[in-house]
Amino acid sequence: MKLLGISGTIIGAKTGILVRRVLEEVKQKHPEIEVEYLDLMDYEVQFCDGRNPSAYSEDTKTVIQKVSSADFYIFGTPIFQGSIPGPLKNLFDLIHPNDFRNKVMGFVANGGTYQHYLVIENQLKPIAGYFRAFVAPGYVYANNEHFNQKNEIVDPDLLRRISELAEEVVHMQKALKGNLEIVRG
Repeated sequence: MKLLGISGTIIGAKTGILVRRVLEEVKQKHPEIEVEYLDLMDYEVQFCDGRNPSAYSEDTKTVIQKVSSADFYIFGTPIFQGSIPGPLKNLFDLIHPNDFRNKVMGFVANGGTYQHYLVIENQLKPIAGYFRAFVAPGYVYANNEHFNQKNEIVDPDLLRRISELAEEVVHMQKALKGNLEIVRG
């Protein structure tokens, strides 16, 4: 099983810190699970315009392949102006809906105010619903107060929620994988 953690932004550090921390929790507690981190800052992803995926740049094709081939996900996003950033929306547009179908998604987000956590409820969960993905019931939201000057997570409650999210996505994926094998068997 492969868990892909995605930092869905091309600016800032906190989103990637949150995603990597969830992946570290999974690696530590479930070494049998393969984890990979995908940072959109490391790729020049073209805008989705409906063309065949093979016609995009190498970076874009690489990102599509990595996302499409994963078994389950942790998506990270900053919240800008009460919404997800364009690079993450573009990523969702580039991936065929069937590639997310029946896969588990967990969400982490960070923003400047506590109210921005609602973006997970009002934007990310409906997108996952469109894809017919399974969403972990818990999610992680952090703001600037949860980090110190060096961008280290210092809030014990945030660390607890990160650990819980890591357990939820693994538990859901294992249960789902077992049930799908029974149905197919």
